[in-house]
Amino acid sequence: MNIFKQFIKSLYSPKDISLFRFQGIGKTILYVFFLTFIAVIPTIYFLSTSIVNSVEEIKNSIENEFPDFYIEDGELHSDENKPITIPADDMTIQFDSTGTITSADIRSDQNTVALLKDEFVFVAGGQVQTYDYSMLTGMTFSKQEVTEYLAAADSFLVIVLPIMAIFIYLFSAGLRFIEVSILALIGLLIKRMLNRNLQYRHTWRMSAYSITLSTVFFTVMASLQTVVPNGAMISWLVGVIVLLLAIKEVPQPKKS
Repeated sequence: MNIFKQFIKSLYSPKDISLFRFQGIGKTILYVFFLTFIAVIPTIYFLSTSIVNSVEEIKNSIENEFPDFYIEDGELHSDENKPITIPADDMTIQFDSTGTITSADIRSDQNTVALLKDEFVFVAGGQVQTYDYSMLTGMTFSKQEVTEYLAAADSFLVIVLPIMAIFIYLFSAGLRFIEVSILALIGLLIKRMLNRNLQYRHTWRMSAYSITLSTVFFTVMASLQTVVPNGAMISWLVGVIVLLLAIKEVPQPKKS
């Protein structure tokens, strides 16, 4: 059975998931990478689109709306004594050299770019990226220099965006493997309660397919840019339930 048929079967058939315990580990690992690819598509799409659309808006806002400023010794300096918020077409741009606003204050915002007292914050597609000015130790940037860098940024996006996408994918894949491994340990407890003859390698393979339903659901929600309350808890609960149903499909050992 190819990976696409397995994907479809894993959405509704615990019995087929139970049979996948016999397949090679390499194919199961490939399936986890496949699921990760599906899961990160909305994040990469919205983040990339937001970056491309935002560069010009940010440049214009800094040039026309922001006061004169400079970044030195890991901090943003200006004569402005209060935060500035500039609503743009699809995003919000904030400037705060006073330290009033922190990255924690805007983590729940959508499509926001902020130059804060000691860090640059970018929020897009539910993902938060922060960059401390301390990384620029020994360097000073003025308003004019930042504007010039942004004007040249378009030519670098062709390189930066693919690298960013690969980083997001690999990081998400690592988290996905950890999730499967923990779920497989829970599967050992379930198999003991149900008296099924399974080993960790079996529950690991079954766990990889048991997270398919929750992965698809949250991918759809991410595509709609809809935040699911208690999403992590729901994801684990769905995974455990599907794994439980799959383990129940495994025949009990024959009594001697």
